[in-house]
Amino acid sequence: MARVIFHLDMDAFYASVEQRDHPELRGQPVIVGAPPDRRGVVCAASYEARRFGVRSAMPSRTAARLCPQGLFVRPRMETYREESHRIMEIVAAAGAVIEQVSVDEAYLDFSEVIPEGDPDRALQASLPIARALKQRISAERGLTASIGIGANKLIAKIASDYGKPDGLILIPERDKALFLRTLPVGSLHGVGRVTGEALRSQGLNTIGDIQDYRGDLRSLVGSYAVTLGAFARGEDQRPLDFDSFARSISSETTFERDSADRTLLRATLREQAAEIAAKLEREKMAAQTVQVKVRYGDFTTLTRQLSVAEPLDTSREIYRTACLILGRNRLVNRPLRLLGLGVSNLVPPTSQLLFDFLRAAPGA
Repeated sequence: MARVIFHLDMDAFYASVEQRDHPELRGQPVIVGAPPDRRGVVCAASYEARRFGVRSAMPSRTAARLCPQGLFVRPRMETYREESHRIMEIVAAAGAVIEQVSVDEAYLDFSEVIPEGDPDRALQASLPIARALKQRISAERGLTASIGIGANKLIAKIASDYGKPDGLILIPERDKALFLRTLPVGSLHGVGRVTGEALRSQGLNTIGDIQDYRGDLRSLVGSYAVTLGAFARGEDQRPLDFDSFARSISSETTFERDSADRTLLRATLREQAAEIAAKLEREKMAAQTVQVKVRYGDFTTLTRQLSVAEPLDTSREIYRTACLILGRNRLVNRPLRLLGLGVSNLVPPTSQLLFDFLRAAPGA
């Protein structure tokens, strides 16, 4: 069976939701995040703002300097999550097997619903599905999505990035290596800053350079060499991962002024723990790992975590574990700019696990 993989990526998702819900923001440089007169970062930027160089994770003050006419909007995370749920309902109705990797991004496997045939015919047969999916999202949700289509996750992801915004790009199997040749090495999955610098130091600037390289990639990237060579040729055997999304929940607070005030820090952790516990309850999950993140005034950032045998699902348990992590690692040794709390390794609560076990037991 030929593989047919879509990569669906909503265009400037948070900012687009704000522009849809607030018509006065349409066509304007919208910046979702903390206001520029307060500490914080950009969560998302509309394409109008991106033209000025505004990017996510950028300090809001920097964004305001780059785009003085930018309109700052506080993020509405619950609204975005609900919107994501509605979009994924539309996707599921199209018959896809879904790997949701973030609130606005997913891989879709349509291999089971496409008539059998050679790989390129199967990919071409998927185009009407992709067009209908984009049209339905636009009509029902008032948002645009970019879709990349390929025979594997790597090609589909690169295609969707290449076609943004509101794009639909299909990369045939026979053309994939040629399509990749002119793209920068950073386009490949797994090539981050350090790996990219190692490759560029040897004159490997494009994926085509890697395809043509006759040296030993292991001397540059170690054990990643075999995978990198395969990716450069457009080969990717990774299956869809159905447990990749909602495997963690977190909350962060950036303080107006750097602070080591224990009362303030404890109150912040309690609020974050309550927020996380509420989300765990909604998801009917518990956490086996608690993580604390701190950022100091010089932007040095540290994360420390602790895993427990008995899953946690109450704000009190999460808060006490966070305090233990802070104290054990002496993280508050100077004023903090940011304090974050997160949980991961999510599993059903112990009571649910016991119920499932008893229900499955013989004679139950």
